[in-house]
Amino acid sequence: MPLSLLALFLAAFTFGTAEFVIAGLLPEVALGLNVSIPVAGYLVSGYAMGIAVGGPLLAILTKKMNRKRLVVLLGLGFSLGQFLCAVAPDFELLFAARIVVSVLHGTYFGIAFILATSIVPPERRGFAMAMILAGLTVSNVLGVPGGTAIGNVFGWRATFWCVGFLGLAASVVLAMVLPAHAGAEASRGSFRREFLALGRQQVYLGFIIAILVMIGQYSLFTYIAPLLRDVTGLPVEAVPVLLLLYGAGATVGVFLGGRLADWRLMPSLIAILSLQAMLFLGLHLAAPYPVPMSILIVLWGGATFAFGSPLQSRMLMWAADAPNLTAALIPSGFNIGIAIGAVLGAVMLDAALGYRSLPLIGAGALTLAVILAIWSGWLERRASALPPGALPATAG
Repeated sequence: MPLSLLALFLAAFTFGTAEFVIAGLLPEVALGLNVSIPVAGYLVSGYAMGIAVGGPLLAILTKKMNRKRLVVLLGLGFSLGQFLCAVAPDFELLFAARIVVSVLHGTYFGIAFILATSIVPPERRGFAMAMILAGLTVSNVLGVPGGTAIGNVFGWRATFWCVGFLGLAASVVLAMVLPAHAGAEASRGSFRREFLALGRQQVYLGFIIAILVMIGQYSLFTYIAPLLRDVTGLPVEAVPVLLLLYGAGATVGVFLGGRLADWRLMPSLIAILSLQAMLFLGLHLAAPYPVPMSILIVLWGGATFAFGSPLQSRMLMWAADAPNLTAALIPSGFNIGIAIGAVLGAVMLDAALGYRSLPLIGAGALTLAVILAIWSGWLERRASALPPGALPATAG
């Protein structure tokens, strides 16, 4: 495995920790800055909006920049933003620093996917993309609990300092080991081509599928702790253990999805989405029963994170001649789905439908995602279309 791929994984882990660790520190941050917890919650939603909106805009503005230089500058800017978070004297400055970091976050992941797939052979691209996604997964399993523990012992500002120095270390390693012209093809081509690539059905239907999956995921995951306590009847101390097992399943799922993407991309994507739909239905039925529910939670984590590599591999394959905007918009699609899912879950609860009803949102959203994936594959076969990168090879 290339050392540069490990460096990209480390940077992804750091960015993921920065995004998610705030949830574990929210009460301490609110107390330290003398704001309410709901106001402090804007640090989460603001970050998501920064990724969704600012990331693609910065990707467009930096399209012509050398990819290695850009990713190192993003890492250095990220570290500076974390240090600003650590010393922020009030909520407003902390919020502003988080927004800056989120924009860099959104741009980084778009570039990281391009870089990862450019430094490995074509038959290993699914695995390379899985490595970047694994950075996010492992950040949830290790980074968030670790960062929360540091904040609990040394204060929430210490967590930002630690994440900032970790980002600085990742930037130095990337500067040392990443090939100078990695991803060079992505900096060529016109802005017009970037937008035209979004019009390919494999790309825009991929965005819709990503949004649907995240709607199903976060309409349930946002409220998974009270569901496990109030419906399944698990004790409070068992919930973190089960979530840790969920994270372990997710980590396995990421790499399994990468392998499947390298093997049979489209059939694997349809199969994973179908499995997710069935698991959501199973979660609804098994919710009152601790043992079946616990098993399904782990399987759900694996299936949810397995779909990312096949879907994103396909989208970037069909935007190979203009990948920057597509790659930067992928995190936007995920974050839009996250926001919608959390709101839909709240609507179901406000309607007094109960926590057990939440998996039904996922079952419906994933069923629609399966239909779209099958339709997309059918359209592709009917048109006898080939990805942009395959056109020159067939012409000879």
